[in-house]
Amino acid sequence: MPNLTELHAHVERRWFFVARSARILATAVLLIAGWSPLQAQSRDAFVPVTDVMLQDPDPEDWLMWRRTLNGWGFSPLNQIDRDNVSELRMVWSRAMAPGSQQATPLVYDGVMYLPNPRDTTQAIDAETGDLLWEHRRDVPEDIASYVGGLESTNRNVAIYGDLIIDTSADDYIYALEATTGRIAWETQILDYQTNPARQSSGPFVANGKLISGRSCRPKGGPEACVITAHDATTGEELWRTRLIPAPGEPGDETWGDVPFEERFHVGAWMVPSYDPELNLIYMGTSVTSPAPKFMLGGTEKKHLYHNSTLALDGDTGEIVWYYQHLIDHWDLDHPYERYLVDTAVAPDPAAVSWINPRLQPGEQRKVVTGIPGKTGVVYTLDRETGEFLWATPTVSQNVISHIDGATGEVSANPEVVFTSVGQTVTACPALSGGKNWDAGAYSPDTHTMYFALRNTCASQMATDDGTLYELASRRQIAPGTDQLGTVRAISVETGETLWLYEQRAATSALVATGGGLVFGGDLNGRFRAFDQTSGEVLWEINLGSPLTGFPITYAVDGRQYVAASTGTAATPSGMMRLTPELRPSTGNNIFVFALPDQAR
Repeated sequence: MPNLTELHAHVERRWFFVARSARILATAVLLIAGWSPLQAQSRDAFVPVTDVMLQDPDPEDWLMWRRTLNGWGFSPLNQIDRDNVSELRMVWSRAMAPGSQQATPLVYDGVMYLPNPRDTTQAIDAETGDLLWEHRRDVPEDIASYVGGLESTNRNVAIYGDLIIDTSADDYIYALEATTGRIAWETQILDYQTNPARQSSGPFVANGKLISGRSCRPKGGPEACVITAHDATTGEELWRTRLIPAPGEPGDETWGDVPFEERFHVGAWMVPSYDPELNLIYMGTSVTSPAPKFMLGGTEKKHLYHNSTLALDGDTGEIVWYYQHLIDHWDLDHPYERYLVDTAVAPDPAAVSWINPRLQPGEQRKVVTGIPGKTGVVYTLDRETGEFLWATPTVSQNVISHIDGATGEVSANPEVVFTSVGQTVTACPALSGGKNWDAGAYSPDTHTMYFALRNTCASQMATDDGTLYELASRRQIAPGTDQLGTVRAISVETGETLWLYEQRAATSALVATGGGLVFGGDLNGRFRAFDQTSGEVLWEINLGSPLTGFPITYAVDGRQYVAASTGTAATPSGMMRLTPELRPSTGNNIFVFALPDQAR
């Protein structure tokens, strides 16, 4: 079936094409009308992006979801700092397309590439906000009935060579010319009508390969639950790794007598991190469907590889090691960002709940760390082997009763494990999470991780009414507080909380900078700058709508900018019901700030 693609009148050009292969533009039929090259970038001036550039990006650029392969969400830019951040002014803004808005702008050489909802991509002058080109991909009208909603989410894009690459609502991966927005190639990953999966995150480049994951729908069976790698230049598929083992494969026994075709929904729907020296890709996975394990052959079975950190061989996709964070009965996914840090490991027993007894305090390790899941528990693992090093909670939680420091084995709290239909438990956090997809950040300047967290619990009941997770849930703010949102700073070395900021509104994604700042927003429309070392709020502005995108910072011609975006998304909408007195608007917009000339 031909694909109709159109570029609209903002740039006074329009084309239609058909392209259904994994290969090159030569296979496409391209019709051009009203083409105006004045708004496009110069192809001659465009310098292709290489793996070397991605491994050590120019400080002025933001080339991927968390800026660097290690997932830090940190920029070394320091023109905006503690002393002058109060002088920040808005320099431009733009409305974005309607739909679920969780965008991460990508900036390269003064051009912002902005993923919008509903498979819309824009190239924007990052200094002025002027539109250079726009690509709107056709989305099938029946897509929601197959992928289960949220199909408009478009969290990030990737850049490689002279291409901007994204995944689509209808389970393709496709590349656009960075200078024009015209399609270069597209490759089908899954047939959305046969093996539907929700691709809310775009791809990630690891050594010339486009790594992408997805949330697989039960209609798609286990074959939809895959992580894939494609050649970043041609779109050719290189490998795919299924996240649910088949009979005869390692992990098959962890599903007991559940038939292979009835093993559902172990997805990897966020963006990975990558260590080029080890050639390992680190990616997290989600809960099963249904969530209560008594419905899947037994509450003690691990049902691999759900709620795990996976270390994948970058060349083959083979699972080199895995660590399971929780046998999950409550929809407490673990797909979120992972920080790759080389650090001394010296967890403080007064601050950290679970510690590997073999650790020599202060020993240097290559670790993968952060809060990978909704439980709000920090996990630090050796990223070469997956060895458990330490873990500690950051929010109210009652689903984990113990972690064996010597083995890393996690024990669920039997008091809240479902054993029958109709059983009701109070689980903390709620299924919306103590943490969710709102990414935190790590600053190498302070050796500190910063997290946007929520204090939530839920009354949950196991059901048999055919819903995705077989859970009925009523959320509430965690007992003992009326503050839903927090930002917490945690030492990557000791696990100690260095400062804690609390407020009524739920908080959202963060970015750290070389200016000693952490920027982040909340669901009441406030966007602010924190002092990295103290947590003091140094600057704040009301943007009117929930901060639902991922903030970034970049520079053009020596001037530093900070970008943040607002809008609507399912998780923030659920959080807002816990603070009904807060009533922001719901506009999808991007806002960009900089210092006035006299303050720089």
